[in-house]
Amino acid sequence: MSITTLVLGGARSGKSAYAEQQALESGKTVLYVATATAEDEEMAARIASHRAARPADWRTLEAPLHTGQSIRQHYQGEAVIVLDCITLLASNVLMGLAEPFDAGVYQEVLDAEVEGLAQAMGALKAGAWWIVSNEAGLGVVPEYTLGRLYRDGLGRMNQRLAQICEHVIFMAAGLPLQLK
Repeated sequence: MSITTLVLGGARSGKSAYAEQQALESGKTVLYVATATAEDEEMAARIASHRAARPADWRTLEAPLHTGQSIRQHYQGEAVIVLDCITLLASNVLMGLAEPFDAGVYQEVLDAEVEGLAQAMGALKAGAWWIVSNEAGLGVVPEYTLGRLYRDGLGRMNQRLAQICEHVIFMAAGLPLQLK
């Protein structure tokens, strides 16, 4: 049975570093699942920096969509899975939809992504899952419809993941606060 932990926090709260440190301290094999896509030079540089900072023995799986399904297909028995991050997965889903954006369709696809992750968590023999996501609901209400649609969808994803994960950690200023 896997120990599943959702790590939430704002931008630069230390959530990714915390999840990665937990995986590193385990001393076990790690599958790092990345959802980022290099849509511009700045993001490509971020991705390259993150890759270079990870231990060389960690295997990386790029899974910007259908993440749970991709993990199940490419899993090689690693003891720890770090999924970074749900925030970009929700963005990838939204940007893959046709305009005009439909909130119901967006939520259906996000629900399918969470269900795919839940199935992967239940099916694989990894000892630990560290799932990273931004808590995007603490700021101001986005001015634009698309921003509100994204924030609401991500918030619902986070709620569902918090329900199915055994532990939930909230990060603020690099400090972990156990919520569940």
